[in-house]
Amino acid sequence: MTYLVNLILSMLALIVTAYLVPGFTIISLFDVFVTAIVLGIINVLIKPIMLLITLPLNVLTLGLFTFVINGLMLILASAIVPGFLITGWIPAIIGGIVLALVQAVLFVMRGKDAK
Repeated sequence: MTYLVNLILSMLALIVTAYLVPGFTIISLFDVFVTAIVLGIINVLIKPIMLLITLPLNVLTLGLFTFVINGLMLILASAIVPGFLITGWIPAIIGGIVLALVQAVLFVMRGKDAK
């Protein structure tokens, strides 16, 4: 049940992000569902490896390179899901920041820690 609630909150965060960030487009509700699942899988499997590989650069930039990694993960998800479109690097990075903030607010409102 917890996974279903987390999936719904992630879908809502994607919808809000698509509304707020120009160049960040999701075509249908089904695409939101698939994008939330794909982003979850990417964030579990690929993102930790990328963060480990780019650790020296991340330390050098005081953690700001993490925003670029988040944008890269969103671009990877947009390459996998046909109905999820990002027009460039700037919308991807801004979308990653907005998505993280919206998810944090939603998960705090739910009463659990954002993960």
